[in-house]
Amino acid sequence: MSALWRPPAPEPLSPNRALWRAMTSGRRDLLDLLPADAFETDIAPLGYSRRGVLLVNEPTLVRAVFDGRMPAFPKNDLFVGALAPLIGGGVFIADGDAWARQRRMIEPGFGQLRMRRAEKPIAAAIDAFEARMDAAAADGRTIALDVELSRLTADVMCRTIFSIPLDSDLAGAVFRDFDVFQETVANVRLGRLLLGRPFADAPQPKPAREAATRIRKAISALLAPRIAPGAEPQDDLAGDLIAARDPETGAGFSETELIDQLAVFFLAGHETTASTATWALVLLHGAPDYAARCRAEIAAAPADDNGAKLRSIQNLLRESMRLYAPGPFLPRVARADGELGGRRFKRGTMIMISPWIIHRHRAYWPDADRFDPDRFDKESPRAGRTGAYLPFGLGPRACVGAAFATLEGAAILTRILRRYAATLTAPERIRPTAKLTIRPDQGIETRFDRR
Repeated sequence: MSALWRPPAPEPLSPNRALWRAMTSGRRDLLDLLPADAFETDIAPLGYSRRGVLLVNEPTLVRAVFDGRMPAFPKNDLFVGALAPLIGGGVFIADGDAWARQRRMIEPGFGQLRMRRAEKPIAAAIDAFEARMDAAAADGRTIALDVELSRLTADVMCRTIFSIPLDSDLAGAVFRDFDVFQETVANVRLGRLLLGRPFADAPQPKPAREAATRIRKAISALLAPRIAPGAEPQDDLAGDLIAARDPETGAGFSETELIDQLAVFFLAGHETTASTATWALVLLHGAPDYAARCRAEIAAAPADDNGAKLRSIQNLLRESMRLYAPGPFLPRVARADGELGGRRFKRGTMIMISPWIIHRHRAYWPDADRFDPDRFDKESPRAGRTGAYLPFGLGPRACVGAAFATLEGAAILTRILRRYAATLTAPERIRPTAKLTIRPDQGIETRFDRR
């Protein structure tokens, strides 16, 4: 592989310069706010705010926050407040006994046998994507890479959850409103982060609330015939959730709870994989020699290989999720006064665990800012510190859909690289920004040419 290159990311600055950049750039992006020393410390206060923010990077301390002491560090109130209008009390933000019950009920749907069932909807959605890209290539048109991959992964989720393609009216409306929701929701805004009180209400902008309401109504309409008396069960994720029963009580999900969970899976299932696949193709544009290696391995594999066993594709996915973790910030909140790693904190302190920072930590990863997929080879001297890789979280609340996302991402990249040469028309303008996932701050115009 040629000299390692530094993919797009804000340059770490001193705390004062980073704050000035964040306040004056017009982007209001948390990535701009991060100071250089955040990427070098194990645990330390992060900036100055009314509530207090404790940055936790050291892997054993991260695990302590995410493991059996979970009741002490629930999901951060700002994060929960942002997502509650959309996903209600769904498993992604539920806490305590409510979370444990939901997790018990949904986990069987993501077992290994169920993963095999996912291959057909993934393949069908990629077929539809290829038809759109073939048409664009024939006309000489460019496409917005991030938008098209988001549409593709939303199609995967529609087919996986409801056995319908995205081009149905209701499913298409859900996709469009998810885009509105992500663009307008107040996830962790700078003003609220710096000046807000812990556990205070976090009202969301009107466009985000209205989009969330429309999404839930659309999901309810898709669900209604499936739960009507006498409805035939179907072999998809919605069918799994309708049939799910709590092994301890025998009770199933209520209609509202079903809508909560389906909103969670649609949001997480399409946004995270779209983000990973987008950045993987950006990374390959800057590393044409590695792209050639991926294509050579794909060409040598059977025509129906979905990339699950191709080392170059798997390492590309891992490195893409390291440099552009789907969830850049996994904030928790201290339920009571306490101590962690020798640092005292007060009730309401934000416990900031950031894969974006940990995956780029100078002491945990050699050449932390550089694209180096070979670091994930076994026994590689450039591998990161044990426990410093958490694209899907850690502990009991690790993402239940991690295996699905990996299968989906590998299939998408393998099919694209086998069929197309993707050329980014203005790579110098690409900048990552922290929304619900790490996304480019503007559309990535790309030309797809048939190989």
